[in-house]
Amino acid sequence: MSHYPELTTIRDFIRYATSRFNEAALYFGHGTDNAWDEASSLVLHTLHLPHDINPTVLDAHLIKEEQATLLKLIEERVTKRIPVPYLTHEAWFAGLSFYVDERVLIPRSPIAELIEHQFEPWIAAEDVHTILDLCTGSGCIAIACAKAFPEAEIDASDISPEALAVAKINVLRQNVEDQVHLYESDLFTSLPLKKYDIIVSNPPYVDGADLVALPPEYLHEPRLGLEGGTEGIDFVVRILQQARQYLSPQGILVVEVGNSEVALAERFPHIPFTWLEFERGGGGVFLLTAEQVEEMSI
Repeated sequence: MSHYPELTTIRDFIRYATSRFNEAALYFGHGTDNAWDEASSLVLHTLHLPHDINPTVLDAHLIKEEQATLLKLIEERVTKRIPVPYLTHEAWFAGLSFYVDERVLIPRSPIAELIEHQFEPWIAAEDVHTILDLCTGSGCIAIACAKAFPEAEIDASDISPEALAVAKINVLRQNVEDQVHLYESDLFTSLPLKKYDIIVSNPPYVDGADLVALPPEYLHEPRLGLEGGTEGIDFVVRILQQARQYLSPQGILVVEVGNSEVALAERFPHIPFTWLEFERGGGGVFLLTAEQVEEMSI
């Protein structure tokens, strides 16, 4: 990688990366939504500096090795379209840092906001003793739930042993191994039959048309975590069919379906989905009470 003598400070590299990212018309959807934030994230993380750094430090000069490393990562982001969290092996979710690599989807669910509010007003925090996270991936939802409900037991399942290996890294990293139990399971198939106060899931929900049209950045993510069948609702339908056996009488079911919200509502017009709204944006997340799950017919 050739060296650019004009690039010397942290600020120089953030500016340079921003220009390269804009010029390449990159897609931002894995933690940031613009080139400047993406560049700042990549540069500061690589230099082991906090995101809320004192601005005067941005004029600090970099040593040759740091410059070379940054140029290489900026080049990889542009030419290979690798999302920044895969380059830095870090993603943030519900205020927590998670290790990520290409074995798992990059955490970005609006469900984080629900967890931070302890799912209120839909359930009282003191009534939550057991939580199930289906399709846990990196473990971010399960682990965030463990932090929000320190007294609760959390089970987390995924069909992918590769994803569970990453989830285990994060369980240990966040010191919740006594609280979060990982299961290799195709949805409910290999789980113990027990009742949960909250069942939460961010399953694969990308439909056939959207899958073909995904920006290149998403092609680095495991297809297994994205592909939800022709209409994008294959997994959601299975969750709806089986959830009643696992929900406690006062429990809630929360599932993210993204753009497949329309297909789901059209397929099941008789189900009274509550579509949640989020202060920080995002949508496509529904909630059903145990009572509603019990009454519905699929």
